[in-house]
Amino acid sequence: MSTRLPAPPRRRLLALAIALAASSAAHAQDAPEAPATAPVPPVMRGQKSPPPCPLGSLFCPPRPVSYALCRPNALLNFYQPGLPQDTTGREQAETDVRAAHVDSSNRSVYRLDGQVRLQRYDQLLRADHVDYNDTTTAYNAQGNVRYQDSTMLLSAHRIQGTTMPDRSTADSVQYQLLESHGNGAADTAWLFDPQHSKLKQATYSTCDPGDRVWEFRAKQIDLNKQTGVGVAHHATLRYHHVPILYLPYMSFPIDNRRKSGFLYPTFGNSSNAGFMYSQPYYLNLAPNYDATLTPKIYSDRGVMLGSQFRYLTDLGRGVLNVDYLPNDKNAGSDHNDKVRSDLSDGADRYFIDFHHRTNLGKNWNFSTVYKHASDRYYFQDFSSDLVRASTTELASNAYLLGHGDWWNAAIGVDRYESVDPQLTERNLQYRRWPRGVFRMDVPLSRNLDFGLRSEAVAFRRIRSLEGNRLDLQPYLSWSLGGAAWFVKPRIAYRYTRYDLIGDFNQYTTYTYPNRTPSRSLPIYSVDSGLYFERNTSLFGHEYTQTLEPRLYYLYVPYRNQNDLPRFDTRLMNFDFWQLFTTNRFSGADRQMDANNLTAAVTSRLLDENGDERASISFGQIRYLQPQRVQLTPNTPATDYSGSAYVSQLSLKLSDDWRLNSSYQWSPNTRHNQVATLGVQRRVGADGVFNFAYRYRNRFLEQFDTSVVYPVSARWRLLGRWNVSLRDSVSTNPQWHRGHPKTLEAVAGVEYDSCCVAIRLVGHHYVRDNLGNTNNAIMLEIEFKGLGSTTPQTESFLHRAILGYQ
Repeated sequence: MSTRLPAPPRRRLLALAIALAASSAAHAQDAPEAPATAPVPPVMRGQKSPPPCPLGSLFCPPRPVSYALCRPNALLNFYQPGLPQDTTGREQAETDVRAAHVDSSNRSVYRLDGQVRLQRYDQLLRADHVDYNDTTTAYNAQGNVRYQDSTMLLSAHRIQGTTMPDRSTADSVQYQLLESHGNGAADTAWLFDPQHSKLKQATYSTCDPGDRVWEFRAKQIDLNKQTGVGVAHHATLRYHHVPILYLPYMSFPIDNRRKSGFLYPTFGNSSNAGFMYSQPYYLNLAPNYDATLTPKIYSDRGVMLGSQFRYLTDLGRGVLNVDYLPNDKNAGSDHNDKVRSDLSDGADRYFIDFHHRTNLGKNWNFSTVYKHASDRYYFQDFSSDLVRASTTELASNAYLLGHGDWWNAAIGVDRYESVDPQLTERNLQYRRWPRGVFRMDVPLSRNLDFGLRSEAVAFRRIRSLEGNRLDLQPYLSWSLGGAAWFVKPRIAYRYTRYDLIGDFNQYTTYTYPNRTPSRSLPIYSVDSGLYFERNTSLFGHEYTQTLEPRLYYLYVPYRNQNDLPRFDTRLMNFDFWQLFTTNRFSGADRQMDANNLTAAVTSRLLDENGDERASISFGQIRYLQPQRVQLTPNTPATDYSGSAYVSQLSLKLSDDWRLNSSYQWSPNTRHNQVATLGVQRRVGADGVFNFAYRYRNRFLEQFDTSVVYPVSARWRLLGRWNVSLRDSVSTNPQWHRGHPKTLEAVAGVEYDSCCVAIRLVGHHYVRDNLGNTNNAIMLEIEFKGLGSTTPQTESFLHRAILGYQ
């Protein structure tokens, strides 16, 4: 029988329901019991693997903590779906009572037997026998006792308590938290209210109850569902039932909310720093800011304190990272005992990395990045990968940025700091102190656009030529076209003026005759193309194939620019997109002269959804006159009839693999100039294989291969090998292939289970431009459910292996 009551006095709510149930107890025998295997709560189901990271992505988001390998807890067999997922309506809720037999001969005590079921809002109590005292609101449930609310499942030998106040005590308890995989057992449990409970002689783990890889055993565990925090008193951490750590007091999360506490430790060893142990501690200071403190012990150097502070306010957000190691006992030499003349033993080592962004209204914001290291050897000694160890400069900046419908602007400063022992301050990039940029693109009509590119910079660097530069480039473009063709004439005018300061010829080998040199010239271009398409089939699939011929003409008259200083201009790498640009130099110090005609053609395969599955392009620039503008004065003109032939290929005929390639051959030198090949193949649901070959004539030849190979649902093998077949002509004048040299090698293994993940990674890499190497080993053990951040080795693997997830 099921009876629902209006709101009588709260003290008698359950008693009245029982009395009404007794009046027709015979019918209650037909009340159905919950099925033996009820549906599993959503949070407890084995999570599906996250969607695979799209092939070609430079960075893949970390995988969330997964409990997919866990077996269902036996307690879940009596989970009843459909109950409210909160406790807010508990006090005002009616009570639903069902039982096979009811004895009300004692007017104060009611006895219910056989499939007893009591439900009030989110609370559900089931037992073989329940006694209820109407006077004291006390109850006593015995025999196959099962209790469920919005946060917990619990089975016990006996539960006794009162409905007013809502308190109870359970003996011989097994429990399962529904907002996490936390589960365990206790001799006694006290449920004080909907948010607080206490367990005596208890255990806690996120592992399967029958396979305790790790668990805490504590004299007392307090669970606070309001804060999402559990606290264990006199706790022992056991790994495979072996005690490994005693803590008189510890806290741990019982749901997915952030909380303060220890994160995953990392063990490692490197040639430059020795054995390393890292133990992060997370501080959940407020909803909008937090911090992480990471003490690191280096056997060869000392103790470093790493710290990260993150904040988010209405005005902006930011991250501050500071690493500090006082009194480095081996700072004056590297692991090969090579003495450093500008750094001595006992020096303090540190690194600061600060990022901040502030919103200043609808169209304006302020952004700053500040980076500073204590010395030039910092990254060689404390980095764990080739990318950071080979860092030569640290860039800092601060900018005020604005934008509108047709304009954007920025004003700020850029600063550079050397962290390479071979790079002097004089060879650094110039500080831009300050720099202002303004750009606009204004549509004058349907086909006519007017725009402006402008920049004003003050270049500063010690013991170097210094000066200020103004660069203005207004343009007018006209767009004509239809569904199958386009023509885009464009005319621009470039004016650049300098103001050199001080004794501007003191630090130069070339004598500049004028303190205020300038350059002005027009730039004419016409871009045109055709579009053809047809339907075709390939491997049983229907595609649309396009053919896109393109002609681009560029004319820039020659201006002698030998008297212009060179502050930030470099010759850009030549590639397919350089066929259609107005300048082969970066920066504004050089504007190439041109009388060029580019011819190119592209063909694509588009699937029925319009996604590009294949693309191939080929093109060349024909030079109608010699290229006279060069980087340095008195350099002869380049008298080539044409550029290198450039081609590129992209294939993605399925979602599981892709190929990208580019190739350049020069008819002028009769040599290959550039060749690249990249292949990426998905291996299973969570594996990936990468192969890359890179060649640039007289500069480098390398191949790079990496893999994440899933051996099983629990094991993955990791690897990377980046090899140089030959270096630049500065170290190899004859450009001959020698013995392959390993630039970076990674080998590792990952183990994943229901509640533990283990990563072991070995790493070998070149740490400086002299070819010196470093070796490192990292071990990380992750007890799932006890941390709340991305493991440190996982962050490294994201950088080392393309597509790692």
